[in-house]
Amino acid sequence: MRERPVGPLALLALGVNGIVGVGIFFIPATLGRLTPGASGILVFAVTAIALVPVALTFAALARRFEEDGGPVLFARAAFGEGVSFLVGWVAYVSAILSTSAVMSGLMTALTPSLGLDSPLAKRIALATLVTLLALLVATGIKVSAFAWTSLTFLKLLPLLALVAFFMASGPSLAMAPATASAPPGPSASAWARAILTALFACQGFEIVPVIAGQVRSPQRFVPFATVGSLVFSCLLYVFLMWACVATLPGLAEAKAPLAEAGRVVGGASLGSVIAVGTSISALGICFGMMVTTPRYLSALAAGGRRLFDLDRFAANGVPTRAVVVTWSLVMLVVQGGDLSELFAMSSLAVVTQFSVTAAALFALAWRRERGLGPRHALLAVPAFALGLYLAAQGATGGEGVASLAALAAGLGLFAASRPR
Repeated sequence: MRERPVGPLALLALGVNGIVGVGIFFIPATLGRLTPGASGILVFAVTAIALVPVALTFAALARRFEEDGGPVLFARAAFGEGVSFLVGWVAYVSAILSTSAVMSGLMTALTPSLGLDSPLAKRIALATLVTLLALLVATGIKVSAFAWTSLTFLKLLPLLALVAFFMASGPSLAMAPATASAPPGPSASAWARAILTALFACQGFEIVPVIAGQVRSPQRFVPFATVGSLVFSCLLYVFLMWACVATLPGLAEAKAPLAEAGRVVGGASLGSVIAVGTSISALGICFGMMVTTPRYLSALAAGGRRLFDLDRFAANGVPTRAVVVTWSLVMLVVQGGDLSELFAMSSLAVVTQFSVTAAALFALAWRRERGLGPRHALLAVPAFALGLYLAAQGATGGEGVASLAALAAGLGLFAASRPR
């Protein structure tokens, strides 16, 4: 029997690392413009409540699958190989593009301090970063779990320090007033945009079931980490937003709101530490995605279609061929210059995973398969409704075009693969 070295703490850290990314360091300013004052704090509370059924949907299914793949496995069990392949392929392509974009952004932010003045030097540095992360992933799931847990701890330290300093300073102080140009109260459309912004900032827990095949007692720990990472991260976001609202009168115009709030409650040193935490958080996201992204590919190859034996695992718990392919693709993409537009597919990929997973739970529960029943079907309804809302409100033309191109490529790859 293959060893399953990932325990509950490392799995929880993986989920938190997936949620707490770079966005939270800047999103409070966006919410300060859309929903001034205490309304911005309420946005994260509402978002958490909206996402809990989605996390519970993933948890209900994750309890019944013990291999890597997450949404790929859920779709395969409910709808067959074709739907599963396309869901996994869209998730994989989106993860490749998002990982490349984050790495490029991280290197751009570090360029001044590293003295990388020429485009060639930046390209070499990016190639080095991608290669080092891939090599670290290839050393084994034990080493990877230690690395992502450590990076998660390091990224959380400055954020928790901000919360601690803020609470110690007296959070009962009156909220900082909204700027003079702000409206007296958020409109319905402003609330909708604010909640949409927060929803995408709070996604990331869906990656937890992707490594279920490496987890001890996955029936217990995967659901725990899926829901637990969402609850912990949303509570943290509520306190961080509270600190920003209470300490920054000009929150809507703040360039780096968490760092500025840190300077108010903890001095220049805390502000600087939080600013450094932005880069650590980006590095954590990059590494976490390098761990999980190849497993979408290996899950695709483990189904009813043979895909160049990409489902082969080494003894250390790594799908080595899938890691090599992922490393090659990221290396190719990061050489393309400014990659900020590569986030174009990320929101639709998340929506796809939310919606298809909810539909899979409903279908399996309706058929009473894998120990599921009508109560689980009811759980899937709000999760599916949220997926439709995100698709209707959050999708852009660029995302649609990018997703259609990815689907076309996936259909071609599916046709070219051989049935087992």
